[in-house]
Amino acid sequence: MLKGFRHFITRGNVVDLATAVVIGTAFTAVVTALVEGVLMPLISALVGTPDFDDFAVVVLNDTPIRFGVLLTALVNFLLIAGAVYFVIIAPMTRMIEARERRSKAAPAVAEDENISLLREIRDQLKAQTEVTNPAFLASLAEAQRQAAEDADQQSTPGPRRHPVLGRAKDMVWGKD
Repeated sequence: MLKGFRHFITRGNVVDLATAVVIGTAFTAVVTALVEGVLMPLISALVGTPDFDDFAVVVLNDTPIRFGVLLTALVNFLLIAGAVYFVIIAPMTRMIEARERRSKAAPAVAEDENISLLREIRDQLKAQTEVTNPAFLASLAEAQRQAAEDADQQSTPGPRRHPVLGRAKDMVWGKD
């Protein structure tokens, strides 16, 4: 039972979640400072008060119903959500997209360069072989001609000739 509990606790997603809670708690101070120190003073400069607690108070049977408290909580939520989006989400999204573009573009370029280098090497080897070894090209042509003759001999009906003996006879009789 303890082994199962240890496995559950040490799994990656539990550790990731615990790390996220710790980082989130630490980041709360940053977001709170941004909202209370920067954004709420800007709102108070525009509206006059940083909160809307006394805004839209309705008295019903001598009981005040404060819609302004709900409005203050809603504004605080939107300010915090906007701060998190513009300070964390948007920059991280741009960074991830840029990294993905770089990772997709880099292998394609490297692959194209490798293929072009291999083609250049092949072409240079072919050119060197043609220039430095014309006998090699002649032997290739002879091998192709011989293969074509052998194919013709096998396709024609009649007695089968041995290719080496047939070639020797042709040389003796001057046909080659």
